[in-house]
Amino acid sequence: MNISPFNIKISNKQILDLKKRIELTRWPDEIPGSQWNYGIPLEFMKSIIGYWKDHFDWRMVEEKMNMYPNYKTNIDGIELHYVHVRGSGSNPLPIIIPHGWPGSFYEMLDIIPYLTTPEKFGGDRNESFDVVIPSIPGHGFSSSSLRPGFDDRKVADIFVKLMNLLGYDKFGAHGYDLGASILGLMCLDYPEKMIGYHTTSPGNPSPYISKDTVLTKAEEKFLAYCKQWYNDEAGYAHLLGTKPQTIAYSLNDSPVGLAAFILEKWYLWTDPPSGNILNHFDKDTLLANVSIYWLTETINASNRYYYEGKYTKWPDKNDFSTVPLGVSLNATQYHERPPKEYVERLFPNIVYWKDLNVGGHFVATEEPELVAKSIRYFFNKVKYNLSL
Repeated sequence: MNISPFNIKISNKQILDLKKRIELTRWPDEIPGSQWNYGIPLEFMKSIIGYWKDHFDWRMVEEKMNMYPNYKTNIDGIELHYVHVRGSGSNPLPIIIPHGWPGSFYEMLDIIPYLTTPEKFGGDRNESFDVVIPSIPGHGFSSSSLRPGFDDRKVADIFVKLMNLLGYDKFGAHGYDLGASILGLMCLDYPEKMIGYHTTSPGNPSPYISKDTVLTKAEEKFLAYCKQWYNDEAGYAHLLGTKPQTIAYSLNDSPVGLAAFILEKWYLWTDPPSGNILNHFDKDTLLANVSIYWLTETINASNRYYYEGKYTKWPDKNDFSTVPLGVSLNATQYHERPPKEYVERLFPNIVYWKDLNVGGHFVATEEPELVAKSIRYFFNKVKYNLSL
């Protein structure tokens, strides 16, 4: 398996095509005063799309991405893109940090310096990491698989091979959302490879719960909330889990449709009561992520993970992992805040449990320094415990 340096460079033709498509947008109507009740509001969309067309600078995004060493390699037929940044200390701890959905490797870039050079931010250079941030296959600059059944566990296999290719026989991991599902299954399949695993999405993947499982009151309340949340908010998941190809024609053809589809999630999964997603992310960050999906034409491949979940071997009643687990809870997403005893059903070796008291689903993008501190603190505990 060869490793090649990779420079991100989108053609002017693609950028001009994007602007032309935006100009030709046919806007829908809207019930006056409906705000977010029916979905993403028309006024918000017209404002951010106008910024996308007239003010957003993709070349600045490219410059930020290319500040870090980007590479590509081929593993199991997948052309895998990743960023690899060495830590400043004498013995950095290797860590893999996949992104979530609908996100991209771009959302994890701001966390890099806090992990690779902690001494610049009041930390100790001996706590530094070698950071590997892959684009999950079918997202961004990694190719997709056109085979049915390409699921989270197959991605875990690829990521383990990537880390071994980079010379890391054992490594740590941090993830959330789709990244957490991949890493959680990795902890089941490759525990000997894992130094420790930190997540802001505990409970993903879910432990096995049967109708005969005796639950605590806290677990019953949590699972009831999750069921209600799914009924109220997860229409997208049902669609993508049944007929993802149908919506792909719209999302791959209309940049405004794609932006609405993605940005609604960034709003709902951040802090809906605030009413303003721009209190949490600037327009350039939001549109950089949307632009990556548009310019790489990967929304359909990324959406297919919902469908492929039916092929996945999820944890059963005999599954658990002894890999040390660290948990940092976001503040606004209750369905991502399971009680500790629920998480312990799959990860009994919890060595760190912290409430961040800020942020939502995309907390590593909102608060990269805070999340990095939690990661460093957790792995310090793991290294200390391993030395006993």
